[in-house]
Amino acid sequence: MTQQPPQSLHTIDATQAIAHLRRADATLRAIIDAVGTFSLRPHSEGFATLVNAIVSQQISTKAAAAIMRRLEAAVGDLLPARILALAPDDLRAAGLSNQKARYVLDLAAQTHSGALDFARLEDCTDESVIDQLTQIKGIGRWTAEMYLIFGLGRVDVLPVADLGLRQAIKRAYLLDELPDGAAIRSIAEVWRPYRSIAVWHLWRSLNNTPRI
Repeated sequence: MTQQPPQSLHTIDATQAIAHLRRADATLRAIIDAVGTFSLRPHSEGFATLVNAIVSQQISTKAAAAIMRRLEAAVGDLLPARILALAPDDLRAAGLSNQKARYVLDLAAQTHSGALDFARLEDCTDESVIDQLTQIKGIGRWTAEMYLIFGLGRVDVLPVADLGLRQAIKRAYLLDELPDGAAIRSIAEVWRPYRSIAVWHLWRSLNNTPRI
């Protein structure tokens, strides 16, 4: 049997996906109506998207955006060879921590050598992409999930560890405390197979969409 390509924003009808979410969950329907036009568009530059995801780890969206602006001012287009031409001090001057500077340089080296092939990831399942990316130093499941959403446009990703998502669900569903992964998965079950689209709307409800 031929494996079907993974569903992405390139291959689905987003209008139908949002209609499904509105029917499936009354709370989410109100959020979708309040947020307005769905505008998530995957980025075409895989390396730059993953650099952005690394930069965004455990800091605010505003701080991550500022670091990315300084990094882009230093190198222009975010290409592996240009990153490799920088010293760790140059990356730290842009605002990266010592650890993140090492992660970005390692990512650039693996991409430049061909060990990481972004084009090959396009045909892989979500879990296969996560498995491959988490072999790279500094990339955990959250970072790989951000790449799935913002780099590959995958439509059924549920990043349960994302703080912004947890905060949005707590507020929207009137919870007493931040939900854990099990609680989020239970709430999100009816969103399948469009959980990424639901997550984007919840992020937007807090004006806290990751800038990736």
